[in-house]
Amino acid sequence: MLLSIHPEHPEPRKIRRAVEALEAGQVIGYPTDTVYGLGCDLLNKKAVDRLYEIKGMDRSHQLAFICPDLSDIAKYAVVENHNYRILRHYLPGPYCFILDATREVPKMIQSKRKTVGIRIPAHEVTRALARELGRPIISTTAQRAGEEPHVDPREIDIAFPGLGLILDDGVGGTLVPTTVIDLTTSPPTIVREGAGSVEDFV
Repeated sequence: MLLSIHPEHPEPRKIRRAVEALEAGQVIGYPTDTVYGLGCDLLNKKAVDRLYEIKGMDRSHQLAFICPDLSDIAKYAVVENHNYRILRHYLPGPYCFILDATREVPKMIQSKRKTVGIRIPAHEVTRALARELGRPIISTTAQRAGEEPHVDPREIDIAFPGLGLILDDGVGGTLVPTTVIDLTTSPPTIVREGAGSVEDFV
């Protein structure tokens, strides 16, 4: 089901409706500052399983945490001072930063390395969702392996049957997903070059 929403001033009742879907254990689609994403509630194991199932992902594929603000990150990731400066400079933005996970991160979400990917999109709809939910949204790109990411919510509705709803702010974004940078290594490792510049990390 498509639910149109204003990209810069998302209507609170529509955000609440999407959060109710998340709280009910559903997987939803939403716009970000790059491509559309698919996500669910961090604390709902069945919903996380459903997210893997809907996307057809291997369980080794790591999911990102969408947080509304920098102040929310420290609960789920170990943030040293030098890394905090990096996060503050680049977020919100089209990046996912890999950091060491804290004990607050459910084991089903952690990688074998006990790391977590943190994302704060420069998109008010996504941040409003996480803010209203009160905890991170577990997120992945609306894309199947070997295919282009989706930027049209109508295509997402067809490609990923079983979604609770899709917040639709129109066809947009880029066909380029986020840049992924691992901050647990020294120097940082560029895992995937995407929409965010990697100039300062090369």
